[in-house]
Amino acid sequence: MKKVLVTGGAGYIGSVLVKLLLDDGYKVRVIDNLSFGGEAIVELLNNDNFEFIKGDIRNRNDLVTAMQGIEYVAHLASIVGDPACAINPELTKDINLNGAKLTYEVANEMGIKKFVFASTCSNYGKMEDSSAYVDETSELRPVSLYAETKVEFEQYLLSQDKTNIAKPTCLRFSTVYGLSPRIRFDLTVNEFTKELALGRELVVFGEQFWRPYCHVVDLSRGVLAIFDADAHKVAFNVFNVGDTNENYQKQMIVDEILKQLPDAKIKYVKKNEDPRDYRVSFEKIKKELGFKITKTVSDGIGDFIQVIQDGFIDNPDDSKYKNI
Repeated sequence: MKKVLVTGGAGYIGSVLVKLLLDDGYKVRVIDNLSFGGEAIVELLNNDNFEFIKGDIRNRNDLVTAMQGIEYVAHLASIVGDPACAINPELTKDINLNGAKLTYEVANEMGIKKFVFASTCSNYGKMEDSSAYVDETSELRPVSLYAETKVEFEQYLLSQDKTNIAKPTCLRFSTVYGLSPRIRFDLTVNEFTKELALGRELVVFGEQFWRPYCHVVDLSRGVLAIFDADAHKVAFNVFNVGDTNENYQKQMIVDEILKQLPDAKIKYVKKNEDPRDYRVSFEKIKKELGFKITKTVSDGIGDFIQVIQDGFIDNPDDSKYKNI
């Protein structure tokens, strides 16, 4: 059984990834500071193939302990999203850059074979040609501190000596949505669906701007695809994770919700400027690794409608379901 370390494994994506890895026959260790609590993975403590270490990726001793006997690392630990990063820029840089670099440094020292970094399609910023698609070769134009830290760490990884033991792969994740053990309602698809399922009027700003979307399960499957792939295919490589057909404007997401909640109330507020506007091609990961998504935005919407309407969550407005 291969042994994997997931940094940030108690988070929104991490908690899904950990369960998929366990189901796929991996031994999994998580290092997380539990800044958002540990409820998402607490039941995994019953699993003999799961181990948890409470620690900080900025602490070398914590990382050395966490990487003992590990073969692969999935690096997810970071401050995620533009609003959360803007609150404390210095902390963001310390975790997303200094902590990330230390994590890779220790991984290489400890003989880790594959180092997968969870990056973001936000790196593309605003596309120059609104009729085209950006891909892994396109210019990176980050317009937020969050994306800037992701771009800088990508560049750090890809500039490492090719003889390093720890071979890095950068995965540029689409905008995530979907159910997770650590539910979030501050993500576009999840938030829009929650508001309308609660019978509220949804106010949409800048409905014309493009983003790619991908279910949290499929983003996690993207990490597994790298672990399962031949090393020479993925080492020092970059892959967008998602599906080309899953690029949406906000208007299109609302239209998908209206198919399931036809009486929903929507108000559009004109906004001509959005720093992020990009349609992304995912042909590379499909052709080179055979990766295909299993869920669509419509599937995610249906799940959240059920969660809200059936009363799975007492107070969906609780701040614990947000990253800020």
